[in-house]
Amino acid sequence: MTEKEKATQGLLYNPAHDPELKAELLHCKEQLFRFNGTAPSFLSERKAILSDLFGHLGNRTLILSPFFCDYGYNISIGDDCFANMNLVILDCAPVSIGNHVLIGPNVGIYTATHPFDAATRREGWERALPVTIGDDVWIGAQCCILPGVTIGAGAVIGAGSVVTRDIPAGMLAYGNPCRVIRPVE
Repeated sequence: MTEKEKATQGLLYNPAHDPELKAELLHCKEQLFRFNGTAPSFLSERKAILSDLFGHLGNRTLILSPFFCDYGYNISIGDDCFANMNLVILDCAPVSIGNHVLIGPNVGIYTATHPFDAATRREGWERALPVTIGDDVWIGAQCCILPGVTIGAGAVIGAGSVVTRDIPAGMLAYGNPCRVIRPVE
């Protein structure tokens, strides 16, 4: 089994041991260099770069520069979404973002995690767990969404939150760690 196959199954894998993963990572970085260096007024060129890079990029979705990700092809974003500057998506596993999602500045969405054991980490082993964000979610500025989290449709995540567990649909949640406060009214 290749390291890429292990990654897709949520198993420990080592990207340094897989030439395919290394090549894909480099390709993504090259595309992001182009995207981040393309003027904001060149909307069609910017969209074309992300459309080629992502698994899916919805209609009328806008991502501001700078933007960073690992592979790109694991990212699926729906229609009518907006992501402010400095969005970071570590997409070692699938990241699914629904329709009409708003993402504030300096948000991080992370699928990558590492073993607690220092010797294993030192060898470069990691694991990836998918992140799912439902339709009509608003993620405030400076949020951190950790591996394996699902945020239900219509939820609002307050600025500065560290989302460590699933957030049910239609709930307002914030804090570190992020906790459900009440239904969105």
